[in-house]
Amino acid sequence: MGHATITLRPATAARSPALKGDIRIPGDKSISHRSFMFGGLASGETRITGLLEGEDVINTGKAMQAMGASIRKDGSTWIINGVGNGCLLAPEAPLDFGNAGTGCRLTMGLMGPYDFETTFIGDASLSRRPMGRVLDPLRQMGVQVRAEAGDRLPVTLRGPRAPAPISYRVPMASAQVKSAVLLAGLNIPGITTVIEPVMTRDHTEKMLKGFGAALEVDTDADGVRTIRLEGRGVLKGQTIDVPGDPSSTAFPLVAALIVPGSDVIIRNVLMNPTRTGLIQTLQEMGADIEILDPRQAGGEDMADLRVRSSELKGVTVPADRAPSMIDEYPVLAIAASFARGETMMPGLEELRVKESDRLAAVARGLELNGVDCTEGEDWLSVRGRPDGKGFGARSKDAVVATWLDHRIAMSFLVMGLASEHPVHVDDCAIIATSFPEFMDMMTGMGAEITRT
Repeated sequence: MGHATITLRPATAARSPALKGDIRIPGDKSISHRSFMFGGLASGETRITGLLEGEDVINTGKAMQAMGASIRKDGSTWIINGVGNGCLLAPEAPLDFGNAGTGCRLTMGLMGPYDFETTFIGDASLSRRPMGRVLDPLRQMGVQVRAEAGDRLPVTLRGPRAPAPISYRVPMASAQVKSAVLLAGLNIPGITTVIEPVMTRDHTEKMLKGFGAALEVDTDADGVRTIRLEGRGVLKGQTIDVPGDPSSTAFPLVAALIVPGSDVIIRNVLMNPTRTGLIQTLQEMGADIEILDPRQAGGEDMADLRVRSSELKGVTVPADRAPSMIDEYPVLAIAASFARGETMMPGLEELRVKESDRLAAVARGLELNGVDCTEGEDWLSVRGRPDGKGFGARSKDAVVATWLDHRIAMSFLVMGLASEHPVHVDDCAIIATSFPEFMDMMTGMGAEITRT
């Protein structure tokens, strides 16, 4: 299926001197996926700077090209000539999304209402992930779905002759599901409504409005959001400067907190309130994170961060914070390993269906490297040791299984920078899906990370 041969590239991280540097994080992954999608769909020219050039985002760009968009790069600017809303073409071959859950689920929504067949495939990790969460609302719109058992890839969609708008209440906190329904609504006459009981990242709403969609959001007293989108409107090309990805920021940020003597500046970080749960949690743990020059760009909040090594203490993370930091729990668990006392992380059921069962992957990796932790059905607790004594691999066979999950790989490489013994991971090649510059950026700040 698509990517049969996978070559694992093991890597090792060892105790490092103080990290120093002034770095700029690659572009936000969520915004980069959507920039390619909306740019490819809108009429006229879209220009994007700061785009994340990871494999996941490039696969979304290739899918948009396969459906008629023209995409080229001029210097550091991506230039897209879009087809116009409602004018995507049937792709001649299956769309291969590799490891990218976001690109795949959002494109399913986008293509669902079109009256032709589109087939979606991906790598071994993506092919295990549940797609029913976006296929269910599409079925309600009249889309015909052929899928593997359990609504997994490969999936083939065919839109109805006359798609009808739906009102959909999202059953789990998922920006991908919300976005898929809204993107489907772009090519359906009438008003598509999404009801979101718990707010998730709102880049789709912000960007659709920026491209000219008729979209409005109401929030009631209980925080339930109702999003209404008028279909078949005109989208016009835009100029986008993508801010730095907070999920990628998390890795050098936690590294600077746990490696003694570190002092790092991280530039251009997206500070959208739906994405800053990790920073808030680390500050509650006693992290010295200074927020410099908060500003706005393209309707999104941004800032620079100055991070200095800190004595962290364990906290209980409120479960309702999970949607704003779901991708950051693996690296938070690493920070918690070096904190005094217990850190309790409830409300993590969504981690079971990420690129890997991230909850199990983190717990196994922590145990393997000497950390005292307990894994529950939907929670993790970590009892830390600020000095990192006894942490790391006891033998060279103690290698963390990353399960083709970029965030597991990066989290455990960060752990090794402050552990007594080195930490080994079975693969660092997968990191290229979201953060190709990770190894060079970290070693440039003084981190002892080597490909083994």
